Amino acid sequence: MSDAPTYPPRGELVIRTIAMPANTNSNGDMFGGWLVSQMDLGGAILARNTARSRITTVAIDAMSFHDPVYVGDIVSCHALLGKTGRTSMRIEVEAWAQRHKGGEHVRVTTGIFTYVAIDDHGRPQPVHR
Repeated sequence: MSDAPTYPPRGELVIRTIAMPANTNSNGDMFGGWLVSQMDLGGAILARNTARSRITTVAIDAMSFHDPVYVGDIVSCHALLGKTGRTSMRIEVEAWAQRHKGGEHVRVTTGIFTYVAIDDHGRPQPVHR
């Protein structure tokens, strides 16, 4: 059983999806890479809306997996803008699962992603303030 907190998710709801069988690992749980991808997409939504421009992921600074995600769980990613630099944004992302069986909400993964605002040629540009 999880030692995950029972407090509500932190940050803005940026993505929500259902965990499907096509993305399972050899144990039958959701593959960690799939979950990281969902979190990156969610963080990118907040980064793009903040920068008001194209963005690119430049780093995943931390990632902690707390609990597995099971097929049928509803996965929600919540993003919170941390530090904003001249061209970069550090965004904290939490993934929560609403269990298919029982409906319990569990924080399953946390991560810190860094995005950079870029122009149409892929060069860094200032984040809109």
